Amino acid sequence: MSINKNIRNLTKARRNYSVSEIVDGILAGDITILSLAITLVESSRFEDKQLAHQIIDQCLPHSGKSQRIGITGVPGVGKSTFIESFGKYLIEQKGKMVAVLAIDPSSNKNKGSILGDKTRMETLSNLKNAFIRPSPSMGSLGGVSKATRETIILCEAAGFDTILIETVGVGQSEVEVKSMVDFFLLLMLAGAGDELQGIKRGIMEMADLLVINKAEGDNLKKARLARTEYKNALHLFPPSESGWIPKAETCSALEEQNIDLVYNITLQYFDHVQKNGFLLQQRKSQALDWYKKALESEILNRFMRNEKNQLKSKELEELVKAGKKSPFSAVDELLDGY
Repeated sequence: MSINKNIRNLTKARRNYSVSEIVDGILAGDITILSLAITLVESSRFEDKQLAHQIIDQCLPHSGKSQRIGITGVPGVGKSTFIESFGKYLIEQKGKMVAVLAIDPSSNKNKGSILGDKTRMETLSNLKNAFIRPSPSMGSLGGVSKATRETIILCEAAGFDTILIETVGVGQSEVEVKSMVDFFLLLMLAGAGDELQGIKRGIMEMADLLVINKAEGDNLKKARLARTEYKNALHLFPPSESGWIPKAETCSALEEQNIDLVYNITLQYFDHVQKNGFLLQQRKSQALDWYKKALESEILNRFMRNEKNQLKSKELEELVKAGKKSPFSAVDELLDGY
C-alpha cells in the first residue's frame, strides 16, 4: 500500500484505537499497530501530529536500548543488498530483532516515492524478527525522512534491538543521519574512478567504518587495493570525538562474504564508546539536536497555519517572483507584520 493511501485511510484507522491502545500494541510488538503509529508521525495533518506526539512521549521511556546504525553510500554501491545480507546475519546468526528504515527519494514534482526497498529485500522482509519500513524523504535534507527520529523511538519501544537506517545516497547534504545514529557505516565501490575523490571528504571523516562492497570475482583485487588506499587516507583525518579509530574493510554483500567481520567491528565500536562514556554523551547531544530541529519546524508550521500570515506570504511571493522585492526584505516584512 502506498504512503498516500495509508494517510487517506489514517483518520478511519485512528478512530479504532486510543493512544493507550496504540502504545500497548507497540510495546507488545504488534507490527500492524507499529506501522499505524509510524504513518501517524509521517502525516502532515495537525491532528495526526498531535496524536503522534502523545504516542512518542509514552514510548520514549521504553526506547534507547538498541544499536542504531546508519548506512550510506553512492547510488549503485549495493546498500539494499548489503542491508539484506547484514540483517539476515544478525537475525539468523545472532538472534537479533532488526528494524530497517529505508529512505526513498521523493519526486520534486508530485512528492511521490517508489518505496521499493521492501521488494528489494524480499528474503529479509520474510524473516520473523525483521521489520522493514520504507519512508519517503519528502524533501527532507540529509538523506533521511523528517520522521526518522520518531520512527527509531517507536521501533525500539516495539522491541527491536538493532535499527538499520539506509539513506537515499551520498551527496552534499547526506549527513543528517549521523546526528541520529550511534555507528556510521559508509559503503564504497572500487574501480569507479579516483577512489579518494569519489566522495566528499566530510562524509568520510564522519564514518566509523568504510566498507568496499562488491569485493568478488574480478573486482576482488581492486577492492583490496581500494581498502589500502582508504586506510592510508583515514590516518590523515583528525581524531574522532569518540576516540575510535575508523577502519576500512572489504565485503561482498551478494556472496555474503565478510559480513561477520563487519558485525565484529560494530561490536568493538560499541564496547569502546560504552566504556569511555561517549555513547551516552552522544545520545544526549542528539536528543538536544532533535529538540532544536523540532522547535524550528514547529515555529514555521504554526506561523503558516495563521490565515493572515498565509495571505501576506502569498502576496510577498508574487512580489519576489516579479523581482520587485528581494527574498530577504520579503521575509523581514512578513515577520515584522507578525
